[in-house]
Amino acid sequence: MASVGLAVVGAGYWGPNLIRNAQATPGLRVEVLCDLDEARARAVLGAYSTVRVTGAYDAVLADDAVQAVAIATPAATHFELVRAALESGKHVLVEKPITSSRADAVKLVELAERNGLTLMCDHTFCFMPVVRRIRDMLHGGEIGDVQFIDSVRINLGIVQPDVDVLWDLAPHDLSILDFILPPGVHPISIAAHGADPIGTGRACLAYLVVRLNTGAMAHIHVNWLSPTKVRTTIIGGSRRTLVWDDMNPAARLHVHDKGIDLAEDAALGREARYSKLVSYRTGDVVSPALPETEALRGVMAEFASAIAESRPPLTDGRSGVRVLELLEAASRSLETGGLAVPVGPGVPAARSTRVGTGSPHVVSVTGGKG
Repeated sequence: MASVGLAVVGAGYWGPNLIRNAQATPGLRVEVLCDLDEARARAVLGAYSTVRVTGAYDAVLADDAVQAVAIATPAATHFELVRAALESGKHVLVEKPITSSRADAVKLVELAERNGLTLMCDHTFCFMPVVRRIRDMLHGGEIGDVQFIDSVRINLGIVQPDVDVLWDLAPHDLSILDFILPPGVHPISIAAHGADPIGTGRACLAYLVVRLNTGAMAHIHVNWLSPTKVRTTIIGGSRRTLVWDDMNPAARLHVHDKGIDLAEDAALGREARYSKLVSYRTGDVVSPALPETEALRGVMAEFASAIAESRPPLTDGRSGVRVLELLEAASRSLETGGLAVPVGPGVPAARSTRVGTGSPHVVSVTGGKG
């Protein structure tokens, strides 16, 4: 397919990763790196790069060689930058969260659809080979009905100056949840409990409970204060259970044919039926072979393919809206002492909670992943 001219906006923490992976993607052609700090941008590119550098975002939008932009700036800047790109006829890849409020994200999705443009969220973890395999297994029914999900994302992390731990870490887990759930399964409420034991003025650890329309429940633990780093997700199904340990690169995923079966024989009496109701199943544990490929390479390939094929990307703007809906509802729950906040189709959005500060017109070099 013909290559798409790409401009990367933001040369901070995540921008160099976008540049590197875009340059290795056959469907993309990096034309420009845009940042207010042009010296920083040139240092990212190196002395022999043919990629142009500019500090003027307007120049990027006016450049006919650029058909798409990848935005890696602070969340507070996303709405204005993405809107300007879409109004200029550019396809957009934007870092998480898509904007700092659900209402603004909806406007961007509608603008992209009206203009026939691709709007993709860089939910990077969704493009890890292990997450793609988990999604295929859930969508294909290999583990049966989802009964529970338990996710832990903790480490001695950087206490962010502008967001709490929910907005810093939970977007990863919520985007994965949105990505892997089978068709017809979706959240109906979310409750959040948090604490600030070191007095930062914002939650440094939090627990989220997401209830699904099937009666199943997802539990998410995020924490900046743990001396040990844990990245584990357990997904229990009626047939099999998946255990994903991202700290074990030799065997990230284990599939357990082990669990509880329910059996009931109508011909038996009441007491006999009760004693026969629960039986324990113990079978094999399998660790599927998974490729060790960089997730961001998959993001870039999906962005290029979605543009070429005029189709929604796997993590499109609407997935970004759904994640923001959960984040805003979690923040509202946190403020109300952990009350469950309804979410999902037909439920009015929770009160908008904006994150970050600063002028929306500034292209900062400090943008990046949380």
